[in-house]
Amino acid sequence: MSASTSVLEYTQHRRVRLAGLAVAVLAVLGAVATAVFDVPLDRIFTPGYVARSMELAAPITLAAIGGLYAEKSGVFNIGLEGFMIFGAFFAAAATYFVGTGGAVHAWIGIGMSVLLTTMLTVLFAVLLIRYKADQIVAGLGVWFIGLGLVPFTAAIIWGSRNSPRMPGVGRVTVPGASEIPYLGRIVFDQSPLVWLTILIVIGSWVFLYRTRYGYWIQAAGDNPEALDTAGIDVNRVRYAAVIFSGAMAGLGGAVLLAHSSSFVGTGQTMVDGRGWLGIVAYLFGNYNPVGAAAAALLFGGVDMLQGQLQTLDIDASPKLLGLLPYVVVIVVLTGWGKTRVPSSVGEPYESEE
Repeated sequence: MSASTSVLEYTQHRRVRLAGLAVAVLAVLGAVATAVFDVPLDRIFTPGYVARSMELAAPITLAAIGGLYAEKSGVFNIGLEGFMIFGAFFAAAATYFVGTGGAVHAWIGIGMSVLLTTMLTVLFAVLLIRYKADQIVAGLGVWFIGLGLVPFTAAIIWGSRNSPRMPGVGRVTVPGASEIPYLGRIVFDQSPLVWLTILIVIGSWVFLYRTRYGYWIQAAGDNPEALDTAGIDVNRVRYAAVIFSGAMAGLGGAVLLAHSSSFVGTGQTMVDGRGWLGIVAYLFGNYNPVGAAAAALLFGGVDMLQGQLQTLDIDASPKLLGLLPYVVVIVVLTGWGKTRVPSSVGEPYESEE
């Protein structure tokens, strides 16, 4: 059997597993909702619930895609949570300084957030790749700096760790089509940032699995020596992947801010663990952007489920619902096998030349 045939069969097998994974997740959610809460599914999974779940999933999805690109290249970016905190703050601050009059200012804030977070990630990438800093320690450092510096800076700007209300980007509504039963609210009356996230998911999948640059990223994490022998600079590939990961995490924080309308710097900040969920999401999706997005949608749906059950006068423990996605992850990964981690993750690379 040729190597190309083996790769093709492996890819097809992975697609089947991802499809089965999605079915299993839906089945588990449906079974839990009907058995535990004794409520018909159509009263829980309403169009508004699904649409809002997609909004909550978008920041996690973006962070997950960035993280899986970095890890595919051989660098573990555990600082996703910190970069999301910076991204949310930069979006709020930029929107505040350019003016809070409308959606245009919100888009400017998002753009500035991605730019500034990318600049921070460049420094982070140099620290990891050139100076070979410990990736876990450096990533945790980004998180701790974000938790301390961002609320302090927010208090200087606004006199409080929380910002004033910021304009959102609104929703894109297609006249007529938005009236289609069920799908109309989900598909044709949706936040443009959700559609942007969907486009990024599709584009990142195509780039990773259908272009030579994507193959370089995978080789940098699995077999950097072979990539180096082929004349490709391994560390350049890793720089690009790590910088992209920070930009996506920053965009995720900005999207979270745009959907929430104000920055919250108290406690764990408004990011509140979504960067960590991004890491879980791409591990759950086996480093596939589509699988990571499906896992993020699961987390967003569970997060939204608490509010949905309250509207139905169902008293459910928030702590129990918070554990649900992790229980599903354990069950599904046990049934489908372990995630395949790139073989050279966390290992600095020195060219043989």
